[in-house]
Amino acid sequence: MTMFSRAGSITPRESVSLLPAYSAGKPPQPADGLTPYKLSSNENPLGPVPAVTQALAEIDTLHRYPNPTAEGLRTGLAGLLEVPVEDIVAGTGSLGALTQIINAFAGSNSDGSQDEVIYAWRSFEAYPIVVRTAGARDVTVPVMADGRHDLEAMLAAITERTKVILLCTPNNPTGPALSHSEVEDFLAKAPSDVVVVLDEAYQEFVRSDDRLDALSLYRTHPNVVVLRTFSKAHGLAALRVGYSIASQQITQHLRVVAAPFGVSTLAEAAALASLEHLDQVHERVDSLVAERGRVSAALHQAGWTIPESQGNFVWLPLGERSQDFAAQAGVQALAVRAFAGEGVRVTIGEVEANDRFIELCRTYRFRD
Repeated sequence: MTMFSRAGSITPRESVSLLPAYSAGKPPQPADGLTPYKLSSNENPLGPVPAVTQALAEIDTLHRYPNPTAEGLRTGLAGLLEVPVEDIVAGTGSLGALTQIINAFAGSNSDGSQDEVIYAWRSFEAYPIVVRTAGARDVTVPVMADGRHDLEAMLAAITERTKVILLCTPNNPTGPALSHSEVEDFLAKAPSDVVVVLDEAYQEFVRSDDRLDALSLYRTHPNVVVLRTFSKAHGLAALRVGYSIASQQITQHLRVVAAPFGVSTLAEAAALASLEHLDQVHERVDSLVAERGRVSAALHQAGWTIPESQGNFVWLPLGERSQDFAAQAGVQALAVRAFAGEGVRVTIGEVEANDRFIELCRTYRFRD
């Protein structure tokens, strides 16, 4: 028997070693006399509706595998959204559903070439990780000064290798939402064989004029995928449940790459209970939208120039001062999300947390 001896450490494949690390929002640090608040992960501070807790308490099948395709949830969504159940594919949060899309439609090819995925930047931090893990090449298009997608530049970036385009609306972390008319115009100009993903993780919080009707675009454009989650408005972030909606010429391929049992029994039951009490979900969202408006108005009054956020957060374009601001927030027992050299994203949280954040913005001075 031949024995092999290799020196050195065990290393991953090259593409893995080059991946950027995902940096989750950190918890707040305690400070004397102050209640700590986490405003760094865009979580819903109000939590899920009471019916979710009851639904979870009634589950006695933890020793059984969940439904492989979350059929109950998909059926409930199909009835609510008036779409065929076959057009819905569930995933572990919208990120899990997005991973299915990229794995199915973009990667590396047998001739050594790479498919391309276009998205705005800065946008959702997981985009480059998902794209590069699949072996595809990401093509980033800078957002404009007001934090909005530069759709014309994104169209100009399309090549024969473009397979997927990601439109994050509202955009995380900058906040602006795309209008229906501009997305409709974008789709009319983009090649019909390129998959266009409308990432709507925060769509329940949008209150802008000409609001995007993503479902109508999915019905008229077979290359459109709508991406949604229960993590934000429904307050189910810990249970990881999301879904995509697309034509069956797309979903048939998503099911091939989807991990079986991706949505747990707990997650499915919680999501269904939340859907059955949408009036309460909407009340919670409305209160957070009102707080967003109050916070934004206070920041404008204090002299800040910030993008018009349509999510459950605001963006401070602080550039090189971002880490300094986050550090000063930490002294106030507030955890915020700093993107070094770019800006700070702050979740709309509890009223006391928002008040403390507003006061920090009023008194903030950069420390050299």
